[in-house]
Amino acid sequence: MKIEQYDNVYFLGIGGIGMSALARWFMKKGLKVSGYDRTSTKLTVALEQEGMKIHYDDNVDLIPSEVIQHKDKTLVVFTPAIPKDHQEHAYLKANDYTILKRSEVLGLITKGYKTIGVAGTHGKTTTSSMVAHILKTAGKNMVGFLGGITTNYNSNLVMQGEVNAETLVVVEADEFDRSFLRLFPEIAVITSADADHLDIYGDHESLITSFKDYIKQINKGGSLIIHESIAELLADDVDHVTKNIYSMSRGQFFASSITAKSGFFEFDLHGFGKVESIRLGVPGFHNIENAIAASVAAHLCGVNSATIKKALESFTGVKRRFEFVVKGKKVVYVDDYAHHPTEIEAFLKSMKSMYPRRKLTVIFQPHLFSRTRDFAEGFSKSLSLADELFLMDIYPARELPIPGVDSDMLFKDVTSPVKVRCNKSDLMAKLEQSDLDIIVTVGAGDIDTFIEPIKELVLRKYEV
Repeated sequence: MKIEQYDNVYFLGIGGIGMSALARWFMKKGLKVSGYDRTSTKLTVALEQEGMKIHYDDNVDLIPSEVIQHKDKTLVVFTPAIPKDHQEHAYLKANDYTILKRSEVLGLITKGYKTIGVAGTHGKTTTSSMVAHILKTAGKNMVGFLGGITTNYNSNLVMQGEVNAETLVVVEADEFDRSFLRLFPEIAVITSADADHLDIYGDHESLITSFKDYIKQINKGGSLIIHESIAELLADDVDHVTKNIYSMSRGQFFASSITAKSGFFEFDLHGFGKVESIRLGVPGFHNIENAIAASVAAHLCGVNSATIKKALESFTGVKRRFEFVVKGKKVVYVDDYAHHPTEIEAFLKSMKSMYPRRKLTVIFQPHLFSRTRDFAEGFSKSLSLADELFLMDIYPARELPIPGVDSDMLFKDVTSPVKVRCNKSDLMAKLEQSDLDIIVTVGAGDIDTFIEPIKELVLRKYEV
C-alpha cells in the first residue's frame, strides 16, 4: 500500500504524543485529518485550532461524514492504548477499513528517506529533539517525528525546507510494543536498554533481544551510535554498520572540562576534533550524554562543529522533561516525565545537586500496575531521595488493576523524612498544608493536569 492513495486520515487516540505528530504531518501534506480521543487536552485543543475535527465520546455517529462515505480513501490509524471494547474501532474493523498501528504508518512514511532513529529506555525524546533542532539550525531539509513537545518550536513535529529525496527524517524509535522494528534507519542511536515494559516483553532478556533486532535493521553501511555501557551487550558482533561509542567520560566520543552553574553545564566535546566550551541550554547531568549522542548523529549528517555548538546552546528542551514551571527566589517548581526508577533517581539527584541544602518536595504518580509491581523496590529507593514525598494512586493507562498492587506497596518502603499518601481529589489540599521550597511533579500519567493548579498555588502562597 501507498500513503499517497488516501485523502482522509482518521486517528483513534489522536491526542497521544506520537499520534498527534503523525496527524500534524498528514495535515501539512493536505489531507483531511480527524479523530477520537478520550479527553480534551492542551494538545488536542491545539490540533483542533490547526483544523482537525476531534470528538471525545466513543460514538460511531460522531465519525466524520467523509470517513463514513469514502472508505477506500480513508486510512485509520490507532494506538495500542485503545481498549479492546472500543465501539468505533469495532465498527471500522467490521467495515473493512484500512487500519494500521501508529508504528506501521511511521514505518511507511520513513521508508523512502534517510532516517535517524533514536531508541532507548531513557533519553530518546530529548536526544531525538536535540538532533532535530541541530539539523534545523543547520538549514538541512528535515522532518522530526518526536515523542514530546519541543519548547523551541512548541510542537512534536519539526520541519525544515523541502520534502524530497534529500530529506532527513528524525524519529523517536519506541521499544514499547516492539514499535521500532517497523523502522530501517540509516543512523540509529541507542541511549539505554534498562528493563522496562515487562508487561510486553516478559523479561529483560527479551527486551535486549528486541534491541539487537533493531540494530540488525540499520541499513548496511549505516551507523550505530551507542552508549558505552551497553555497546558490548548489544553490538559486540555487529559488523554491517560503523559503531560510534559514546559516554560521559570515555569511548570514541566523550566530554571533558565539565563545569556547572545552577545545574546548567559547560563542557568540551571530543571525538570529531574538539568542540570547546559548549554551554548546554538544558539542565541535568544526564543531558550532557544526550547532547553527545545527538552531536555525533548531526556530525554524521554533515553538520559542522560550530553549528552543533550553536544549536546545543540554543536548545531549550522538551515539555515535561526537566521543565521549569516556576523559577522564583523563594520557590522553584520543575515538572518531569520520569516514570522508571532509573529516570527518577537521575532526575532527583540532578535537582539535589542544583539546589543543595534546600527542601525537595516530590509529587509522584506511578504509571501502570505492572511497572509498579515489577520495579517496586527501585521506585521506593529512588523516591527516598525526596525530603518530602506526596505519593498518588497508580495511573492505570491501558491496564486493568492487578490484585495486591497499589501505591501502598511503594509507600511502606520509602525512607523520606516526610511522606504523604494522596489521590487526585485531595492532593491540592494536602499540598496547601506543606511548607514548599523546591517542588517537582514526576510521572507519565495524568499528573500533568495538576501543573497549572500547583503553579497557581505557588504564585499565590509564596508571591513568587
